[in-house]
Parts: sequence; structure tokens; C-alpha cells
Amino acid sequence: MQRANAVAWGKKRVLEIESGTDKRKKDQILLGGLLDKYLDDPHVKMGRSKRYSLKLVRDCEIAKVSLPQLKSTHIVDLCRDRSLAGAGPATVACDVSNLRSVLRNAEALYDIDIDETIIVRAMPTLYSLGLVGKPSIRTRRPNQEEIDLLKKGLIERESKQGSSIPFSDILDFSILSCMRVGEVCKILWEDLNEDEAWVWVRDRKDPRKKVGNHMKVPLLGGTLDIVLRQSRTEDPRIFPYNPRSVTAGFQRVRNALGIKDLRYHDLRREGASRLFEAGYKIDEVAQVTGHRNLNTLWRIYTDLSPNRLTD
Repeated sequence: MQRANAVAWGKKRVLEIESGTDKRKKDQILLGGLLDKYLDDPHVKMGRSKRYSLKLVRDCEIAKVSLPQLKSTHIVDLCRDRSLAGAGPATVACDVSNLRSVLRNAEALYDIDIDETIIVRAMPTLYSLGLVGKPSIRTRRPNQEEIDLLKKGLIERESKQGSSIPFSDILDFSILSCMRVGEVCKILWEDLNEDEAWVWVRDRKDPRKKVGNHMKVPLLGGTLDIVLRQSRTEDPRIFPYNPRSVTAGFQRVRNALGIKDLRYHDLRREGASRLFEAGYKIDEVAQVTGHRNLNTLWRIYTDLSPNRLTD
């Protein structure tokens, strides 16, 4: 037992030294070492996009800077590097926000005290240079011809040998339910109330509540029929597929058809627009889409009804 403990301790010390997180040499800790520790921490929960963002930061020159030497100039340089790599202002802003989250939690998690205000002080400069900014509001809706072409192409893709994903059903379900593709591929058979036509959507995305944000979502239109024609398998999910595979199939068909500037996430806006056109009120649409902040839905509604105040 003593030998096993000694081996485990030795491995831990090697990892600390190699990653630059040796507590006895805090002045030598590199940002890259801290990011490695954060990314590998089993107790830190993060989404795929945040993990990807932090890995990109990890590959930038700023990762070679020791934590005590970090300055606002390094943050500006990071944003310049990301911008030159093709990242837009909204994406760069997310990178900075994710990095700030790491710095803010470093003391509580790893007893590493870092001045996160270097990011706060850099923000006015980042905005003035146009390196960070808010995401542009998308208004893209597929027209009926595009939807028909997509469904035809997806059905053809389903018929190919080795394909098991019901792309066309998931496309229709995504539009009618206004769910994100990750939500569609996560709902469970046990969360379905067939008699009352609704499902629980668990851990629905919300900037204020990442976990435990469960919502009862009504299955409107033909969504219940789509659910009931899915095959039950050993997998507890109604649509037991990788959301990235669903999105990839959609993108390949879209590109082959030459449909421009249409993202899978645009189907969510399309669904909300249809609900408004069907006469549902904003609070009723929010129950389907899951929006806590109604500003987004209000913009969709006003885009559809620009003359509402003069009627």
C-alpha cells in the first residue's frame, strides 16, 4: 500500500511540474498549465463549446505567459491572434469570457490567486478595436421550397446503406418543437406524456441555470405523431443519435443542394415564427421554445408584424 501511495504521489508531482501547477512554484505557473488543470478537472462541468474555446486559447501564445506576468496587453494580443485566425467579434468575446471564468475560479479551485481585472481593464480597448462584440441577430428563415428540397435530400440520405438516423423526422420535429438539436437527441421515452401530449426537456439551456432547468414542453402540431412512429430500442432516448451526426447530415445535404446561409439552429426560429403565425401569444411560444428572456421572441414577433402598432 505504501508503495502504491508513493507511486501515485510521484505521478501527481510529475503532472504538477510538467503542467506548471506546482504550488511551491506559483511564480512559474503558466496560463497553459492552469488551463490544462481546469480542462482535466473531473469536478468542473462545462459544455462542448466552452471546452473547445478554452482549448483554442490554450494553443495561443498567451498560454506561455506565467500567471503573475499576465497583463491586459496579453488579453489584447490573444484577441488579435483569434481575430487573425478568422474568429468573429462575438466568438472572441466568448473566448475572453470563458478565460475570465477560469481566472475567477482559480483561487477557490487550486489556491492560485490571479487578478482577473486585467480582462475588465482590457474590454474598452477590445471594443474600440472591434475585436469583441455582440453576436449579430439572425433573421434567416428557410422558404417552403428549401424545406421540401431538404426533406427530399435527407430521405435519400436515410435510404443509403448504413444510415440509421431518421433525418427527415428529426428535421420536422426540430421545426415543430422549436428544440435545439441537442435537446431533441436527449429527450427520453419516460419523459413523454402521450395522453396530454407533452415531454420533459431536461437541463434546458439557460444562461442563469445550467443544470436542473427542466421544462414541460407541449407537443404541438404533428410532433406527437413523429415521436410515436420512432422505434423503441434499448436506448432510453426517443431519438438515440449523436446531435453532431444529425447536424453533419443536414449540412451535407444543404451544401449539395446549394442552399446558402442556412444553419440548423435557424430551424428553431422558423418554428417560433410558425407559432406566432398560428396565433400563439409570446408567453405561449416561450413555453415551447424555453426562452426565459422574452426579448428574442419579441424581436421575432415584431419582424413578423412590423405594423402591429398602427393596426
